Formats: sequence, C-alpha cells, structure tokens
Amino acid sequence: MSESIHIKLPDGSTKEVPKGTTALDVAKSISPRLADAALAAKTNGDLIDLTRPLDKDTDLRLLTDKDPEALEVYRHSSAHLLAAAVLELFPETKLGHGPSTESGFFYDFYRPTPFTPEDLEKIEKKMQELVQQNLPYAREFLPRNEGLQKFKGEGDFMKCHFIEQFTKPDEKISIYKTGKFLDFCRGPHIPSTGKIKAFKLLNIAGAYWLGDEKNQQLQRIYGTSFFSKKDLDDYLNKIEEAKKRDHRVLGQQLDLFSIQELAGPGLIFWHPKGGIIRKEMEDWMREEYLRRGYSLVYTPHVARRQLFHTSGHEGYYSQNMFDAMELDDAEYRLKPMNCPGHILIYKDSLKSYRDLPVRLGELGTVYRYERSGVMHGLLRVRGFTQDDAHIFCTPDQIESEVAGCLDFALDVLKDFGFDKFQTELSTWNPDDRKNFVGSDEQWKGATDSLEKVLKEKKIEYTIIPGEAAFYGPKIDIKLVDAIGRLWQLSTVQFDFNLPQRFGLEYVAEDGTRKQPVMVHRALYGSVERFFGVLIEHYAGAFPVWLSPVQVVMIPIAERHAPYAEDVASQLRRAGVRVEVDARNEKMNGKIREHAMKKVPFLLVVGDKEAEANRVNVRTRGKEKTEDTGTAEFVEKIKKLIAEKSPGL
Repeated sequence: MSESIHIKLPDGSTKEVPKGTTALDVAKSISPRLADAALAAKTNGDLIDLTRPLDKDTDLRLLTDKDPEALEVYRHSSAHLLAAAVLELFPETKLGHGPSTESGFFYDFYRPTPFTPEDLEKIEKKMQELVQQNLPYAREFLPRNEGLQKFKGEGDFMKCHFIEQFTKPDEKISIYKTGKFLDFCRGPHIPSTGKIKAFKLLNIAGAYWLGDEKNQQLQRIYGTSFFSKKDLDDYLNKIEEAKKRDHRVLGQQLDLFSIQELAGPGLIFWHPKGGIIRKEMEDWMREEYLRRGYSLVYTPHVARRQLFHTSGHEGYYSQNMFDAMELDDAEYRLKPMNCPGHILIYKDSLKSYRDLPVRLGELGTVYRYERSGVMHGLLRVRGFTQDDAHIFCTPDQIESEVAGCLDFALDVLKDFGFDKFQTELSTWNPDDRKNFVGSDEQWKGATDSLEKVLKEKKIEYTIIPGEAAFYGPKIDIKLVDAIGRLWQLSTVQFDFNLPQRFGLEYVAEDGTRKQPVMVHRALYGSVERFFGVLIEHYAGAFPVWLSPVQVVMIPIAERHAPYAEDVASQLRRAGVRVEVDARNEKMNGKIREHAMKKVPFLLVVGDKEAEANRVNVRTRGKEKTEDTGTAEFVEKIKKLIAEKSPGL
C-alpha cells in the first residue's frame, strides 16, 4: 500500500492522496474544468510545475489566469518559446537567460550576425507554429557533469557559467525541454506551449554578458505576453501612447532640455522654457519646506573622501560614485548624496531635546556614476538635483515625523495632478547581512514604526523584502500616470545608522547625551526625473501654472500689435507669462505653430477686440473659440494659476 500525504486547499479542506500525486492530479480530482484552466501551482509559498510530484504534506493553491503569479510563470514560459523559435531558425545561436519582467519577458542571445526587424517577424511566426504544436514544457534532471559536458559541447558558454555558478558539484541539474530546445532552468513552467494565447515581440537591444562592457555583446529580444488578445492589444495601444509621450522627443520639440555630446552623457542642460518649469517646481518645494517647519540649507558639491568613509558610502556605494580626485590636501569625491552634508550642519552645534525635530531641506545636486547603457533621458542621469531633506528627532517623535513626510508626499501628487498611487514598504534581508548594517532589534523597531504609520493613515501597502537601503527600511510611493504606468518617486527612509557613525547627540530632558534618529526623504525623487514624468503624464500639455508660456497674443494685422502689447502688459502685471507674436506671418500659421507648442491660451485680437477691450480666446484642446472681456480673462487665468489647477 502506497504512503499517503495530506494536501490542504485554500478553502480549508484537506485531501489525502498517494505520495507522488501531482498538482494536476489534484486539479483533475476537483474538476476537469479546473485542470484545463490551471497553469501552475503554489506549495507552501513556492511556485511549482503542475506535473511536479508532491512528496510531503503541504498547502496547495492551483493558479489560473486569475492569479498574478501565474502571469509570471506564463511569461517565463513565453521566453522559452522565444528561445525555442530562435534555435529552430538560427541554430548557431548561443543562449543566455530569459526571465519574465514586470511587463513581459526577454531572452539574451549570442550571435555574431545582428537580428533584424524582419528576423523578429520570422521568429514570431515560428513561435506561433510551436504554440500550434502544443509542445510540453517537460522537466528532466541530469547529473551536473553530464549537463556541463552537453552545453560545453554545443559551445553554450553562458549556460555553463550558470550551471557552475548556481549548482553544487554533487547535485542533479534541472533541464526543461520544449521541442528541440533544451534549457538549464529551475522553472516552473506552464504545462505546454498551447496554453500561450497572446504574445508579441517588441524590440531588440544590446546587452553585455554579465553586464560587463569587456565581455561579449549579446542581443536581447524583448517581448510580452498576456492571457488574452484583448489584454495584449490594450498593452500595445499603451505602448503606442507612451511613444507619443516620450519626454526625450517632447523635450526637443518643446525646447525644454538637451543632453550635449561635448559635455557628456547623463548631464542635463535646461533650456529657458524647461528652466521656467524647474523654477516653478523648486519654488513650490521651497515654499512648502518653510510652511512645514523645514530650514533651507546648501551644501558643497564635493567633499573629502574621508567624509564618505565615515558615512559608509565608500563601503556600500562606491561602485555608484565618480572616481576620487587628488587635490592638495586630500582625495575628494563628488557627492552622491546630500545626507553627509546635512549631518555636518546638525553636528556643528550641540542640540537640546527642545530643538528637536531639526528638519533640514535642500534642493541639492548630486553625482552618481551610471553605466552608459542604462541612462535614459531625464529618468536615469549622472548629475541630478534631489529635493532632499533630513529630519533629526527623538525616537518618540519618529512616527509623527514619518506621518508628516507622507502627508507632504501626497500633497506633491495632488498639486502636480496625480490622483492614483501605490505604496511599498521595503525591508531588509537578515540572511544578507553584508549588504545591511544594524542589529535585528534596530531593524524590527524601525520597520514596525513605518508600518504603524501606514496603518494609522489607512494607506494600503505591499512589503518588499530585501529592498531596503543599507541603513534602514523605507516607504516608496509610486505614482500612476495618465496612461496607467507606475513611476517610483517619493521615498521616506528610516536611518539608525548614520547618527551612530557620526556620533550625533542631543541633550535629553534629564541632562544626559542621547543619540537622535534620522529620516531621509525625497518627494520629487529628483527634479530631473519628476520633470520627465510630468512631460510624459501631460504629454507636454502642462497645466497653466507650470506652462513655460501661458498665453500668446496674436494680432491679426500689424495695426493690432499695440493693442496686443497692451493686453500682454496687463497679463504680465498679473504674473502671467505671455508672449506677443507680431511677426508678419499668416495668422492661421501662427495659431498652428503655437498650438503645436502646447500653449494653454492663444488670444487673437483684431479691430473688433481692440474697440471693445476684448480678446478672442483659443483654449488648448478645444475647437470652439470664446470671446471674453480682457479683464475677465485676466481674472480667470490668475485663478487657474493660483489654484494650481491640473487642467484648463
């Protein structure tokens, strides 16, 4: 008689089954429909293939297209489908790895001949053929040496590296077979290629083997897959919309910023129109600093290297810093963070408990070495300005200070026109102590404080283990833009490490010296990144208060220019940014030009308007024009600017 095991299902019921029963067997015993819909399973929190034998008592959840985890497995299997198709068409290709991603999947290939867009079409067609064949994702186990010999014999140097790196000499390795394609992979996978209903290959990019520029150049094919054609079509439409909103294209069209080859990559030049938007962003932030009890500070762009030894950045962050510069008295570094400078300001005089909390805020430019392959317009740069603040407080004050930071972050979203967001709480990984500082008690206390504030403010959040900063847990707020994309911006971080490293103190009520705790927070993230997100969110059509040019006056004929100038003077006195286009060009041509520049209001004036002290208003995005009195228009736009209205 075979040995039995107990399977506990999500509804609380338990099944007694023979040892070696698979999740698919369990699904069939419940209903044929469930067995057909199941894509993978979860046992005691681990994702597994439906066909993996179960050998001990376990919780079991069957995953279908209703489960987000199933999509991750489905996309990983889609990457294998891509690799299988590539090998059938281009058998000389060597394989890297092919993970699922947040929006799809990719696979890395080594092939001396570059793939072309026409190749992508052929690969996609071959993938469809393999789907029609309904090939199983069959798992096999091989002795490690046998697997290594097999991949070495075929010249698959990347697979050999993965086996040597991630398996032990005496263990068997996991291989998945899909048709003629064999891959070293731990899985899990969906049952067969026929389950893949909708996919699309998107583009080809370059990637270095192991991310090292000295290694071979690989070709990375990106794709995406969804459970239905409708979901795929929705995603592809979103990609097309995202292309129209690309901040790099709009930045050039609207003359907002540039990156200059002579100066170097990742360094942003703000043009006059972009500079106006930056001024509005910085003015908003500085005014809010002062309103909320922050002090404004400014710190140098470079400092002795010793400062970063003390702060720990030399040990934990040096790979992201620019090389040291040797000067007369010492080696210096460009600062990657503003926090060490703020700490030195706090430390410059002894504080009493009555002085706390001390909130120091700076719009400070920092410099980080980003590899050339990852830089991306305004979103990933080498020099950027953070709206950085550091709060030094007593342990009793920490929760109210974190709550204040969250309120501040939500006001940023509201005033800049974002009404949806997601929140994450990043915690440490106690098994990875080399990348984190502090004791178990410090991490637990800090994490509990952040979690308590989130719960009290009724903010839903997801815990992300292992993603904390090296010095403490953090809350990240990701805004959702106009087309549903998530952007990481605001962060609030607890730090028990730096006050200890710098020996920070305050005089407590009983006269003893105590160590303060510290909160790091940046709400724009960086001025550059936030600007890039604003461009894409609004597709360059900024709300009136942020628009670099808020009104353009267009006189119909030369004789109407004095009246246009008079109206412009009234608008300037009201604080409106206005231009007069009195060029000897056709009126309709001028209207089209300024509409392309996404100016909120175009005011056309001729004889009729000059005689009646009125303006003909063309509002961005509206077909119909409107005649209104000049005074009424001035009051209307003043109100829109004062209220920071997100629309027109």
